[in-house]
Amino acid sequence: MGMLEGQYQNPVRVVGFNTSEKWSEDVSADVAHEVRRRCDLQLRDVPFYLEEFVERHESRFRDMQLPLPVRLA
Repeated sequence: MGMLEGQYQNPVRVVGFNTSEKWSEDVSADVAHEVRRRCDLQLRDVPFYLEEFVERHESRFRDMQLPLPVRLA
């Protein structure tokens, strides 16, 4: 993956294109998740030049827990 090797630094977004089907899609969350996964497998931190990208986009993969109302008796 070129991002982990420093080929791309401070990315904003990653867009996937399928020209045969004529569509494009923001795949930033998928890429951020994969960057984190590969760093975890290699027992290393996310490189400093990708930290902001990963933090910004990986939240789509986190479980969201809604607060429950608390009733005081």
